[in-house]
Amino acid sequence: MSSNDNSSNAYSDFHLQFIGGEWQKGKDDSINTDTNPYNGDTIVEIQQATKDQLDEAYDAADQAQAKWAKTTPAERAAVMYKVVSILDQRQEEIVDWLIKESGSTRIKAMVEFSSARAITLEAASFPNRVHGEIRPSNTPGKENFIYREPIGVVAVISPWNFPLHLTQRSIAPALALGNAVVLKPASDTPITGGLLLAKVFEEAGLPKGLLNVVVGSGSEIGDAIVEHKAPSLVSFTGSTSVGQHIGELANGGEYIKQVALELGGNSPFVVLKDADIEQAVKAAAFGKFLHQGQICIAINRVIVEDEIYDDFVERFLAHVKTLNVGDPSKQDTAIGPIINEKQLKSLKDKIAKAQDEGAKMILSGEIEGQVVPPHIFTEVTREMDLSCNEVFGPLVGIIRAKDEDDALSIANDSMYGLSSAVFTADMQKGLRFARGIRAGMTHINDISVNDESNTPFGGEKNSGIGRFNGEWVLEEFTRTHWISMQNKPRQYPF
Repeated sequence: MSSNDNSSNAYSDFHLQFIGGEWQKGKDDSINTDTNPYNGDTIVEIQQATKDQLDEAYDAADQAQAKWAKTTPAERAAVMYKVVSILDQRQEEIVDWLIKESGSTRIKAMVEFSSARAITLEAASFPNRVHGEIRPSNTPGKENFIYREPIGVVAVISPWNFPLHLTQRSIAPALALGNAVVLKPASDTPITGGLLLAKVFEEAGLPKGLLNVVVGSGSEIGDAIVEHKAPSLVSFTGSTSVGQHIGELANGGEYIKQVALELGGNSPFVVLKDADIEQAVKAAAFGKFLHQGQICIAINRVIVEDEIYDDFVERFLAHVKTLNVGDPSKQDTAIGPIINEKQLKSLKDKIAKAQDEGAKMILSGEIEGQVVPPHIFTEVTREMDLSCNEVFGPLVGIIRAKDEDDALSIANDSMYGLSSAVFTADMQKGLRFARGIRAGMTHINDISVNDESNTPFGGEKNSGIGRFNGEWVLEEFTRTHWISMQNKPRQYPF
């Protein structure tokens, strides 16, 4: 534990729910046992919430939102700036929670903290960036006003891999723009994915009822949080299969609502024959193994032109062998634990399947607890499981491409289209190649793991709907309201 954990002002009581601005016990019979994925220690036991408590959270959000929407931009921005200040003051405390609860290495925890801080600072600008328009009319004496207004109550369902940032990425913009939020964090990370942020916003003076954090089982409140009549928008980050289910619930039930879905990925990392191989090797290692590869935009497929394939593989293998694996709290650890037993089993199955399908495993290691060392496979083809599906772990397949055109074909041969990357010495060629990739994001001479608070984050195909960050999230979390004004009597046909 960091020194902050032992101080008198450290946050505590994470066994409680945050509903209507009050901390209360869950009323369901089930318990969420939150454990440290590295050593298995129990962090906290949370009695989970019932549907009645979810209703209570939505009622509180609905009542608080109307008043909050009428506050001035300066008032809402002030809360965001205060949140940034508190994050700065509690940085070590928050980083320590990320290490303990999500299995983040210290390197990854610092990256995540910085991202969460950045999106909060960006959100502070949103109240003053929302604007409407006046459009001309073909009807004499009419004026057209187009307003951007808060969308209302937002349901947020956040993931376990980057819990702090990917939760804050939705709730900070939503609140800054005059909305209220009901949040269901992932069961593996209820603290860093929700309850910790509730403490921060409470300390920052956010009015009661605007942020509600409901920790509950999927069977009890998973569908209900989407189907409830209160939310106008459901913001979900997670797997494609769950996202598809949420989309069906949001558009096929009694109450239709909008969705913002950031789903699975299968990021290609393409190395063309003129690339700086040494730099590409370092980028591939970081972009693949950061947070054990448990990132939706992590490198999933390494695609290398035939002419340099063997050279790249040799250097990549040598570099990955130098990475430290184990205790995520140590400063020099590159690869820590897998989040839970279910994910661990999935990775073991993928290792076995890759070998069964004919991939050559050139690097492996003994799995200790939930720590999986890097596994590298060569002679992987586009039809193999390692190529077709999201890995979400420290396993990587390297695919041989005949030439540039073949590399682009392989890169696009996926149902996903979230992030991607290409390495080349020719920037114009890199730009042409990048524009040929069907993905929401492509990075030239960098890794696929990129997220900046002022740029559009999101995917194509089965990787989701909508965009986060910057002006793009303004569209997601507001509604368009056309109001016309007839200034002089209009002549009607009858």
